[in-house]
Amino acid sequence: MGTEIERKFLVKGDAWRTLGTPTAFRQGYIVAQAERTVRVRIAGEKGYLTLKGISEGISRLEFEYEIPLADAAELLDTLCDRPLIEKVRYRIAIDSLVWEVDEFSGDNQGLILAEVELTEPDQPVVLPPWIGEEVSGDRRYFNSYLVQHPFREWGVGSGE
Repeated sequence: MGTEIERKFLVKGDAWRTLGTPTAFRQGYIVAQAERTVRVRIAGEKGYLTLKGISEGISRLEFEYEIPLADAAELLDTLCDRPLIEKVRYRIAIDSLVWEVDEFSGDNQGLILAEVELTEPDQPVVLPPWIGEEVSGDRRYFNSYLVQHPFREWGVGSGE
């Protein structure tokens, strides 16, 4: 059994861009419900199938398995909801933590999020200067939500 403990933040400025190595991601959801998600992802040249449970605070069950790249591509093309999530991820190591900064494209163009995985929910975290507002508990920033409600549709002042 795996547990994901993750905090999520909006990103401000561009100082982070020179700190990490970019990897292209393409992902989709076979199931995208509050109680569970089944995600297919291609990260660089690798395919993954991930199952996640309901969030409890900043924690949730997570099971991820590498699958053949061709299988991941076929699942994305045939079984996943639209639009697919397209983004470039930058992995940035700072002290003992690895920050993952996701710069979205496609229907979620303009959204940039940073995530950091922790070993304990109350683990102290020193925030880099390019970290903005925390959105860990805001489901709008879950990738599974962005499939159903793309960022480009939010509109300024829409309350979304």
